[in-house]
Amino acid sequence: MFMFSRSICCAKLNQLSTFETLFSNLKLRPYATPLIGPLQTCESRIYREKAEYANVNWDELGFALTKTDYMYVMNFTEEEQKFFNGTLTRFGNIEMCPSSGILNYGQGLFEGLKAYRKEDEGILLFRPQENALRMKIGADRMCMPSPTVDQFIDAVKKTVLANKRWVPPYGRGSLYVRPLLMGTGRNLGVKPSSDYTFLVYASPVGNYHKGDLNLMVEDNVRRAIPGGTGGIKAVTNYSPVYKPLTEAKAKGFSDLLFLDASTGSNIEEGSACNIFILKGNVISTPTTHGTILPGITRKSIMEIASDFGYQVEERAIPIKEVFDAEEIFCTGTAMVVKSVASITYQGKRIEYKLGVETLAQKLHATLTGIQTGLIEDKLGWTMLID
Repeated sequence: MFMFSRSICCAKLNQLSTFETLFSNLKLRPYATPLIGPLQTCESRIYREKAEYANVNWDELGFALTKTDYMYVMNFTEEEQKFFNGTLTRFGNIEMCPSSGILNYGQGLFEGLKAYRKEDEGILLFRPQENALRMKIGADRMCMPSPTVDQFIDAVKKTVLANKRWVPPYGRGSLYVRPLLMGTGRNLGVKPSSDYTFLVYASPVGNYHKGDLNLMVEDNVRRAIPGGTGGIKAVTNYSPVYKPLTEAKAKGFSDLLFLDASTGSNIEEGSACNIFILKGNVISTPTTHGTILPGITRKSIMEIASDFGYQVEERAIPIKEVFDAEEIFCTGTAMVVKSVASITYQGKRIEYKLGVETLAQKLHATLTGIQTGLIEDKLGWTMLID
């Protein structure tokens, strides 16, 4: 593959037609290398090569795995005592010892972030350093080494660029990026692994929840307990809620809303999202005190809402407060921001305002505008990688 970058001086414009004839005869695939540079004229106007896309029906994307081209793998060994020699490899299955820490004792973490296509077909990451820092906090809790922030971001960038033909066109989805940190050393006893694997893969995705978001309050099963791992993205946090979640979906609900383990009277979060309630000019969300994941979308929405002039509170929220809330919405990397249509608690159903006039829609439009480059990013949240 040839890589071209040309700058043409005004004094030599008479040579342009000959050069362009030669250039146009070369058969280049613009997605084949992330290193193709822009074409510039003496007026400093930049022309981005037109992106080529994978053969995907972007309008039918849901939130499910679509196999892409590459994944990134980096290892930590007992001998080296650091992560080293990260490399891109074709997406596919991995080999693992049956006695590895992740398989036997659930010693593992994951993160989730997205890459977005701009109108000019450039690619933006949204706050990847926040994911890197959150993984480091989780790794410390799980007695695991973690990649540095620079290693994490570099791995994410390389994964996205290697799979850039899978980044959906502007406004038609995003590329969901899933970093994994796993204990992969041989362990029979209950102890931290000796070896670890950091792996990053990606998949194009659309909406996490299609249709209205109807929640059922889970009155028996608790998602997290004080002193546990509810505040980090441990792999073991999720499968314990499969049973009540499956039962709720069989009844027509979209998701569950969990209560705190200490009193059973305060709301905490959904199975994979944070929650907010609106009353007047006050937006409230449960405090992240170790049982609730400190979501990056949650953090971003709190800052945007404050800029809108709302008073944003983090506090304990009794379940009874959902009965007179004006509006309720959920946030997360997967769902972004979504209005809650209803909450059902002990047989009582409460419905909430939906539509274009809701605060949730305004927050969603602002956040996605920043994420896709439509709105100027004055906070330094986005990272251009293409």
